[in-house]
Amino acid sequence: MAHAAETGAPGAGTTPARRTKKKLYTQLWFWVLIGIASGILVGLLAPGFAADTKWLADTFVQMIKVIVGPVIFCTVVVGIASLGNLARAGGLALRAMGYFLLMTIIALTMGLVAGNVFQPGAGFEGQPDPAALEKAREDAVSGSEESGIVPFIQDSLLPDSFLGPFVDNSVLQVLVLAILTACAISSLNNNLRVRLVGGIEAIAQVVFGIIKIIMWAAPVAAFGGMAYTVGQFGSASLTNLLLLMGVFWGTCFVFVAVVLGVVARLAGFNVFKVIRLIKDELLIIVGTSSSESVLPRLLTKLQSAGASKQTVGMVIPTGYSFNLDGTCIYLTLGALFIVQAGGVSMPIGVQIALAVLMVLTSKGAAGVTGAGLVTLAASLQAFGGEFFPPEAIVIGLALIVGIDRMMSEGRALTNAIGNVVATLAIARWNGELDRERLAAVLDDPLLVEADMEAAHGNSADEEVEQAAEDAAQESGDPADRREKVGVGS
Repeated sequence: MAHAAETGAPGAGTTPARRTKKKLYTQLWFWVLIGIASGILVGLLAPGFAADTKWLADTFVQMIKVIVGPVIFCTVVVGIASLGNLARAGGLALRAMGYFLLMTIIALTMGLVAGNVFQPGAGFEGQPDPAALEKAREDAVSGSEESGIVPFIQDSLLPDSFLGPFVDNSVLQVLVLAILTACAISSLNNNLRVRLVGGIEAIAQVVFGIIKIIMWAAPVAAFGGMAYTVGQFGSASLTNLLLLMGVFWGTCFVFVAVVLGVVARLAGFNVFKVIRLIKDELLIIVGTSSSESVLPRLLTKLQSAGASKQTVGMVIPTGYSFNLDGTCIYLTLGALFIVQAGGVSMPIGVQIALAVLMVLTSKGAAGVTGAGLVTLAASLQAFGGEFFPPEAIVIGLALIVGIDRMMSEGRALTNAIGNVVATLAIARWNGELDRERLAAVLDDPLLVEADMEAAHGNSADEEVEQAAEDAAQESGDPADRREKVGVGS
């Protein structure tokens, strides 16, 4: 077991600080729930008005995307360079990529199995509306630009300038720059390396300060996203579309409960306790339909839960491009739905070939609403052939686009849970997890609250309560006061 000093986890290995009971209305998840419930109500009662609220969620995601690049760059550079040993970082990266590949294959296979067993597209007789067709054509054009391994390497993986990936919010390219920068810093003499890592950590704290401000808009974004989704939901041939959505969500649940449950058990923890630990982040994802919106919070929470800074800084950002379990389930299931809706039967051998192709095309799909649809278009166009001619792809995407928002939430939730489990499991197998700290946090998630508040904000009421408590303890044991120090102190 790694000790607290080795993991670098904030709060790890210490006695829990005294906590006052937080008022319900001071907690972010409460207001996110209010936003979601209000959005559903407005979507049902005033669908016309609800159709104009999507910009609230889009604006929130847009602001989050502004800081995702810097967050990934800083955390990956610090995570690798702070090791001071490229061989150790390389071993961690190899374990992570091996794990990601295995989970990708399992998720793609589960999508194929679910599509063949339940056949959600069989007997489909409806036609997409003109607006959906136009949106599908746009996605098909975007997908055609991304198909093939060479365009993927040249256009999606490797940057053509240092600042360009930050401007374009290209997660994969930022990741490549971060790894190169970290390797360069690791090769410097120790004193200079330590100073540079400290400077980048300081920049990261500024970025997290920006996040504190942005996160207060999460309830409003949740309202806008849910109002739009509920207001737009519903069309002809609803039975097949609802079956597709139900099969997708059910498959994601089985993947989380069974596959990730087994991984978690092998690593010595319970997957449902992990879900309880990150419930705040999952609620934000439900409202915004984007896993990127919680990336900074997951970085802090997992480090506070006992995973080493190095493992968290490497696995979480990498997983956002290479460990998209929900997206993989969606790709194979969506492809089979399109084939079945066209009244065509695809042989098992062809399905396996399609899944093999999707092992590649699924990498680099961003965790933002609609990215899964574009990736599906890219995969089908790359596969081509008699099963996916251009017109069939456009019509198929137009059928799915009406419910893609609901499925996008399932993708984002599954992706986030998968990356959290991956981080904790890889940290455990790499000897960089404080198992006692993790066990305590999973039993009492409130143990990470001090670190989360320090890094991501505190309400005014809580600050007043904390100040009163600090004043009351001035004559008490100084150790009680020291225990309050968290990530951002």
